[in-house]
Amino acid sequence: MATPAPPRLEHAVNSPVWSSVGDVQISDVFRAASAAVNRGATALITSPRWGRIVGLGLTEIRYTGRRTGRTVVLPVGYRRRGSDILIGVAMPDGKKWWRNFTGEGGPLTILLGGAHRAGHAVATRDARGRVTVTVRLDD
Repeated sequence: MATPAPPRLEHAVNSPVWSSVGDVQISDVFRAASAAVNRGATALITSPRWGRIVGLGLTEIRYTGRRTGRTVVLPVGYRRRGSDILIGVAMPDGKKWWRNFTGEGGPLTILLGGAHRAGHAVATRDARGRVTVTVRLDD
């Protein structure tokens, strides 16, 4: 009696069961890892010992999600341009947080120099697809 041929690899990889299981597992692992990294970065930024050093290019923002109504705390890289704070969004198509600031934008709080400052943020996308969130601080 002949042994059946093993299943073709491309069939197994492209089967709906394989893809959905793989996608969910990768997605869950990535989400958990990014949450852990964000918590660690936020702890460093707000640390009395390391905050001044880490806070030179990183900061923490807080905002209320438009759809969820939940307070979100995120570490972000930033730079100053005059009185504006610019937050570049790396790989913006894979992230959703910046969409809270499209159109007219929205309020947020940003940690600068050890103090939380209120401001208004507006997200814009340039012709090359890059997204920048510009924060104007309230006086």
